[in-house]
Formats: sequence, C-alpha cells, structure tokens
Amino acid sequence: MKVIVLQDEAAIGQAVGGLFCEAVRQKPDAVLGLATGASPIPAYQHMISQYKAGEVSFRGVTTFNLDEYCGLPEEHPNSYRSFMRAELFGQIDILPENTHFLDGNTADERAESERFRALIEQCGGIDLQLLGIGRNGHIGFNEPAEAFTQEAFKAALTPSTIAANSVYFTDIPMPEYAMTMGVGSILRAKKIVLVATGSAKADAVKAMLEGEITPRCPASALQGHADVTVCLDTAAAALLQK
Repeated sequence: MKVIVLQDEAAIGQAVGGLFCEAVRQKPDAVLGLATGASPIPAYQHMISQYKAGEVSFRGVTTFNLDEYCGLPEEHPNSYRSFMRAELFGQIDILPENTHFLDGNTADERAESERFRALIEQCGGIDLQLLGIGRNGHIGFNEPAEAFTQEAFKAALTPSTIAANSVYFTDIPMPEYAMTMGVGSILRAKKIVLVATGSAKADAVKAMLEGEITPRCPASALQGHADVTVCLDTAAAALLQK
C-alpha cells in the first residue's frame, strides 16, 4: 500500500479530490465508489470546486455508494442518499440516474445484494473506490468479525459505531442496521483510496497497515489489494513505524 502523510484535512481533500478528478478526466465514463461521513467531505469539496472552475465534468460518471441505513426513509436528511445530494451530487453535473445506492428498506437482502453486484459488474466494475476507516477498523459497515464478508449484506452496527454516528440523529433513534458492500466486493475495485484523519483513528490505521490481516480489523484486508493509496494527516499517522 502507498501511504501519503499530509498536514491536515484540507491538504488531504485536495490530494484525494484531485485523484478522483484526474480519474474522470482520463476516463469520462469512470465508475466511482463513494463513501459518506466526515472524512470524504474535503475531497468532495475539491471535486465541486474543480467542476465549477470548468476543469472536469461528471456527466458521464457512474457512482456506487458503499452503504445505506436500514429502516430510514430515502428522503430523511440522514440517509446516505440525502448526504450525497447535499455534499456532492447536487453541486456537480452528474446524472441522478447514474448514482446507485443499496436499498436499506429492502424486504429481501439477498436479492438486493445480487442486484447491486450484478449492476456493478454490468458497468464494468469500480475504477476508483473511496474509503474511510472506523475507530475499530471497519470499512463501509463491515465491523470486526470472525470472517471477512463477501457480497453486500445487512450488517448489525456495533455500539461503538452507533455511538459515533448517533450525534447526527436528533429527531429519531439511529438505525441499528445498514446494508453495506462486503469486504470482498470492495476489494474488486481496480484502485482504492482510503482517508483517515485525527488521533482517534491512529490505532486503527496502525492495525490496518502494520498488523496481521484479520477480520477483527476489516481494513487490514486492503493489504492484499494491488493498488491502494492511504492518505493520512499527521495525527492519524502518529503511531506508524517511521
């Protein structure tokens, strides 16, 4: 894995957003895997600024998001559909019909998993996947487990994940389940970029990069991928061997 340490979130946003813009300039019909949460926002802001400056167009791009909460209406402000509209899609020229999400309200999780897998395959696979990492080493909503997950599935969220995200839910309790791409499906992306910032992520970053490959740290599976770039600020990189 290639590790890049930058000074702060703004520098990471410029670097990661630049990677995505360059991928689209090189391949205007690129297939992008996207993530939610605080980590990717600076990258999305850079992508928006590049679009508004006329440096890149996303009109031919197709996107797939990693995950979506279960039991939450699509239009709820905290759904990941709403997040992506607010933080990226509503400010660039991507076609709404080219943005794809797992259905967190599906009555048949296996059928939904197969639908998502087949659609990604039909589009030629994900060219560039964006990831964050949780404090417990999760990617997407793949929590520490006894075995690595494969295709998309309905995940029970751990108390630590619920505690980290519940601050965003002020009107209703935070969902306890989410549909998420599995580790196996994430690893099929041709290129992966992971972002981590802040000292709270330092332990997870060290386990991901320097620990053994284990489902107890789902992000450690990235060690087996041929093309991964990890972008860290100095706080997130603080525990790495120099």
